[in-house]
Amino acid sequence: MSIFDAYRCNISAMFKVANFTPWVLFTDLGIIMGLLLIGKFIRVKVKLVQKLFIPPSLLAGLLGLIFGPNGLGWLPLSNFISVYPAVMIAVVFGALPLSSPKFKMKEVAGRVGPIWAYSQLGMLMQWAVMGLFGLLILKLIWPNLHDAFGVMLPTGFYGGHGTAAAIGTAFEGLGWDEATSLGMTTATVGIILAIVGGLFFIKLATRKGDTAYIVDFADLPTELRSGLLPKEKRESAGEITTSPISVDSLTFHLGLVVVAAFGGYMISQGVKMWLPKLELPIFSCAFIVGLILKKFFDATKVSNYIDPKTTNSISSAATDLLVAFGVASIKLGVVIKYALPLIVLMVVGTILTHYMVFYLGRHLHRKSWFEKSIFALGWWTGTMAMGIALLRIVDPKMMSKALDDYALAYLPCAPVEILLITIVPIMFMAGQGLWLMLICLVLSILLLFLAVKLKWWIPTKDIQPSRPQQTVSNE
Repeated sequence: MSIFDAYRCNISAMFKVANFTPWVLFTDLGIIMGLLLIGKFIRVKVKLVQKLFIPPSLLAGLLGLIFGPNGLGWLPLSNFISVYPAVMIAVVFGALPLSSPKFKMKEVAGRVGPIWAYSQLGMLMQWAVMGLFGLLILKLIWPNLHDAFGVMLPTGFYGGHGTAAAIGTAFEGLGWDEATSLGMTTATVGIILAIVGGLFFIKLATRKGDTAYIVDFADLPTELRSGLLPKEKRESAGEITTSPISVDSLTFHLGLVVVAAFGGYMISQGVKMWLPKLELPIFSCAFIVGLILKKFFDATKVSNYIDPKTTNSISSAATDLLVAFGVASIKLGVVIKYALPLIVLMVVGTILTHYMVFYLGRHLHRKSWFEKSIFALGWWTGTMAMGIALLRIVDPKMMSKALDDYALAYLPCAPVEILLITIVPIMFMAGQGLWLMLICLVLSILLLFLAVKLKWWIPTKDIQPSRPQQTVSNE
């Protein structure tokens, strides 16, 4: 039997057992798209939702959770809603390399070394501290907890719903079926904390004079609250790089992204067929396929016809669907079962993240420290999209260049994050999670020493205020 025959048999068997048809997919997609539109309508019309900056994708997921099969059962969503997030995250990671610019490590080190150290520290410390907290403290109180329970915090906080889908799927393949629901729960709570906590700290910072580009929180433009852009502020969604007479440009870009994601799936399933005990995450394989395609396209000039805005739009659309399906697929029974340890985990994780964001931010950002830190707060508790939303509140004209710096700084961080997401399930299921978390902690300490050695670390006495205190509004 060929590898393709094996794939066909596996897929046919899965569909037959679940009574899956294309119309099941169409129904699920139709319902979730309808909920997304309802979520957008709520964002436009409900002032409280606007004030909290709750994204429509999260509202859609919550509606799907309440009225879907895991709630009241009024919406005929299928059992496959828990599988779709794993497909969507493969699409997201397959698209990443195709829209990434070329960069040189020398440029990253010279321009954004401190912000790289900040981003890398935030990642490693959240994984290390919370992983060790779960292993060494929570399991003493609740001995029946899974060894990897602690890492469900960074899975949802730093990683967001995408990482929750990826790691949850990997753990499920290795025998822990509750991981996805736990990760999706921490990711959902993380987004809410990013919104509520972010707005609280922004209001506080405007009063203290820590914001460099806004004086009063009430000065925010209406489009940031409603999410609807006026005509004069609308931008192009991308360039058309192929003639519609041959193939539509959107179809061309969608084809590139889906091929990268599908290639990752083929590699993962091929390895699993030959080595059943080895579970390679599909999203990691999709990222590798995307990198290979990117190298080939750069060498053959095909990259001249790939529009980053279009691939980013495809990735963003997949992310919206991922969040909506991910939240709707949360199994409330699992959440209730682990309610108390989950609350303890998230309280400790929230305190740790707050400390890292603002303490490290003050000491590693020489300019616009609050703007760069509030972006990190949104990112490390919710998603990068939430980080961008918070950044736009405090820096509407993007004068801090925070996104430019983070874009460069994240390039060397991305392989570390993908490696962690890939090996965490494998190491924990093999009983080696403690050693992995200790390695992350040691690397964090070494990185702190490196920041001090390279004079990236700013002593407390040298920290400058963002703007003079007397310019702060008293209103």
